[in-house]
Amino acid sequence: MIELLVVISIMAVLISLSAFGLQQARESARDGQRKADLETIRTGLSFYKSDCNVYPTEAASTTKMGTVLTASCITPTPVYIEKMPTDPVSGRNYIYVRSTSGYRICASLETEVDADSNCSTVSCGTTCNYSVTNP
Repeated sequence: MIELLVVISIMAVLISLSAFGLQQARESARDGQRKADLETIRTGLSFYKSDCNVYPTEAASTTKMGTVLTASCITPTPVYIEKMPTDPVSGRNYIYVRSTSGYRICASLETEVDADSNCSTVSCGTTCNYSVTNP
């Protein structure tokens, strides 16, 4: 009977360690997706600027980055991003902020806890701690 309890205890410890490791892997995968999404948006914004000579306004691209990125400055209207990427976790957003020198796009990573000073003025649904800017 004691042997059975020892085996069950060992199995419980192994299962809990596996679950913890799996959670870390999921968070890292979602963070990788966020970084890839921001690079996709950055590429679309670069194409937009090359055609229109300016970056889109926040209203044109929406602060939650949830629309299609097109340019109305030329005809026919090109589509740079068919469907804007969204954060893998609901309630979180990618935030686009246009400035005089360019733009920045902010996101909230799960595996980083330090806030990004470039994103201190915006909220991604939680603390923004990762950003990309114009190249």
